[in-house]
Amino acid sequence: MQRPEGPASPQPPTASPPGTGNAARQGPVLIGFADALAAPESAFCLAEHGYRVVAFARRGSRPALAASRRVAIVEVTAPEIDADACVRDIAEAVARHRPVAVLPLDDHALWACARKDLTVPLAGPTGEGARFALDKREQIAAAQAAGLAVPGRDAGAGPWIVKPALAVVEHEGRLLRPTGALARDEGEIEALSARIDGPVLVQRAVTGVGEGVFGFATASGVHAWSGHRRIRMMNPRGSGSSACRSAPVPEPLRAAAERLVEGIGWRGLFMVELLRDPDGTAWFMEVNGRAWGSMALAVRRGYPYPVWAVRQALEPGYVPEAPDAAPDLLCRHLGRELVHLAAVLRGPSGADSGRWPGRAETLRAVLPRRGDRWYNWRRGEAGVFIRDTYETVAGQIRSHT
Repeated sequence: MQRPEGPASPQPPTASPPGTGNAARQGPVLIGFADALAAPESAFCLAEHGYRVVAFARRGSRPALAASRRVAIVEVTAPEIDADACVRDIAEAVARHRPVAVLPLDDHALWACARKDLTVPLAGPTGEGARFALDKREQIAAAQAAGLAVPGRDAGAGPWIVKPALAVVEHEGRLLRPTGALARDEGEIEALSARIDGPVLVQRAVTGVGEGVFGFATASGVHAWSGHRRIRMMNPRGSGSSACRSAPVPEPLRAAAERLVEGIGWRGLFMVELLRDPDGTAWFMEVNGRAWGSMALAVRRGYPYPVWAVRQALEPGYVPEAPDAAPDLLCRHLGRELVHLAAVLRGPSGADSGRWPGRAETLRAVLPRRGDRWYNWRRGEAGVFIRDTYETVAGQIRSHT
């Protein structure tokens, strides 16, 4: 995702010259963080295309990817403890493992990898591109310029979502990820804003169904368009999806998304996250400039975005070949489906009772069906699938105790 005017990154001795794809894939790719939602699928995708994979993980953590037989784990200082030490540790991992490229998988990794010249190609944004990927204010301005619908503050028409404008914030040497909340009056807006480190966004709360538009931007335009639609969310009140289905990208939405990424000179993989309301309007939420949570669905449909990102980092003129006919698939995350089921069985609070899923309906919906695909499942890698499921459910239990 190097910006077109930027200089090419130097090639390490292990990488072959551009255009010699198979030889270049003999070297390792460093990815991280290992506990990112997209980490197992991205690692499996790279391994299946011939790359060796090394993943950096927070020291002392137990990511599901550590159970993989195909992935080496290297520990680094958690950026939440010492951001500068994390950056240094990642640079040391590059020097030690000599990867052909580094692929950041989440916002913390994107921030850390963009902070230092790692001496190898970065399969992610740098400079202005990295700032755009982490600053929702810039994303909103670009989305509005591209003609996408963006929720405004709309004074007097609450409730509102009060959320951080930056995906991550460095505070007293630590990298934090502030969270947002719902405000029902002006007083709550002020109180919630005061709790957030850094700049704040206030937007009218929009209800609807989450959608994603994905693509791969090159100098010749955007290629390999795909999309998904959320079927269920881990938390019925609103959260990441536990099940999603592939969806076509309507031409007007595709054109607007293309104007957005071309307008800021983006290169590489991207996701435009949207929320479609009951009236059919697709509201812009944010741009993900790195791997996204539903990577399992894209990969199983024949869109290996992580591999394409690495190829572009090694060969700046690279253009991916999208599948001629991608299958329509439903993809599910077992741990998140179990969390969703538990939430439904537990029942709603008073404010949620009118839109809470029914228990019998949910039980039927979460039963396995022929043709379903599962996040993080590969033959011979059951340990990753089991640990990921356990950690997902256990993490929810810990957060409620």
